[in-house]
Amino acid sequence: METLSTINFLLAAVFAACYCYQAVFAWVRLLKKRRRFAARRLCRYAVLIAARNESAVIAQLLESIRGQDYPQDLLDVYVVADNCTDNTAAIAREQGARVFERFNKLQVGKGYALAFLLEKIREDYPQERYDGYFVFDADNLLDPHYVTEMNKVFTNGNRVVTSYRNTKNYGDNWITAGYGLWFLRESEYLNRPRDFLGTSCAVSGTGFLFAQDLLDELGGWDYFLLTEDLEFTADLVSRGEKIAYCRDAVIYDEQPTSFVQSITQRSRWQKGYLQVVAKRGGGMVKSMLSEGNFACFDMLMCTIPAVVISVISMVLNGVMFVVGITSARSQMDIFWSSVLVSFANSYFVMLLMGLMPLVTEWKRIRCPGGKKIAYLFTFPLFVFTFGIAMLVAVFGNIQWKPIKHSVALSIGDMGSVSPQELEKLRRNRKL
Repeated sequence: METLSTINFLLAAVFAACYCYQAVFAWVRLLKKRRRFAARRLCRYAVLIAARNESAVIAQLLESIRGQDYPQDLLDVYVVADNCTDNTAAIAREQGARVFERFNKLQVGKGYALAFLLEKIREDYPQERYDGYFVFDADNLLDPHYVTEMNKVFTNGNRVVTSYRNTKNYGDNWITAGYGLWFLRESEYLNRPRDFLGTSCAVSGTGFLFAQDLLDELGGWDYFLLTEDLEFTADLVSRGEKIAYCRDAVIYDEQPTSFVQSITQRSRWQKGYLQVVAKRGGGMVKSMLSEGNFACFDMLMCTIPAVVISVISMVLNGVMFVVGITSARSQMDIFWSSVLVSFANSYFVMLLMGLMPLVTEWKRIRCPGGKKIAYLFTFPLFVFTFGIAMLVAVFGNIQWKPIKHSVALSIGDMGSVSPQELEKLRRNRKL
């Protein structure tokens, strides 16, 4: 059992060594001013939305797109109703979107839906010419200035731009709050410092923009793993392409409220990470070693060490627990001491990790103050449950499954714009 304490200490030391560079990221976020841009021109964009049985929420997303302060004649909205059994397609058409319906039970997942949609646009609308493509999920809501702010960054030489990810239902429970803090940290304490330091950010599922000329260089959309966003990011950074960040472009999305649903989703993420490393890891390592590509190092560190170390720790401690209760009961006090010390240290680190975005992003979090504070203390528990997701990912049969969305809020409910400004936008767009 004493050996277990030593091993747990070594694992913690390795974990700290892998992620100590993120302390620099935190310093940059807290002390350095973010980059600002002025738009050089107004670009023409296509909006891509992959939706599967999203009748409860897609109308609100489309309304928030129509409510943008960006010229509407420069925005075309395309929806792929992907294997839908509800009226998602009909609702999207009523809201003015160009809709394609897809029925393919063999090629399942967002990556396939996006590839289908891009191909249909090319075939059915050959006359349309776009500078870039936005990618959203059906449960998203866009701040009224979203496209305008993204356009500023895009027109300053950035061919891929990701945005500030906020949460519609932060205050529902400790799970949604955990997701909320996780994505706020990713936006402000990972992507923002990356952008300032001139390295590449990471695309995270939704709320990003990429250029038409980049798509042409890539030969089309070819990202079909469980985490197509991560595969897209991995391919870009290995090519030396930098993904920029726009803090002022705020997107809201809905988080799972069920623990089982949360584990299902995050195990898919973890499995997707492993798939990406297996497929794209060699290219990232090559770029890292031959060109000194820090973005590749950063991305590899953000995935593999956490997965490997967490799985090793959980399996090892589980085995030693079984050994202890069966043949070494006299040493169980050492076992529990090692586990408690490791837990306490990890809890403190995770608490600090959640505290920083909670403090700096306090005003942007849609949730009563008391709940914000209470859910800070449950945030480490949310992070710890990534370990369960990792085990499921490693040892389970993971497949892509849609997440049911039901939080039908409008952008006005988010409180991100004043009622007066929202009313002005509504009059102008006749919402």
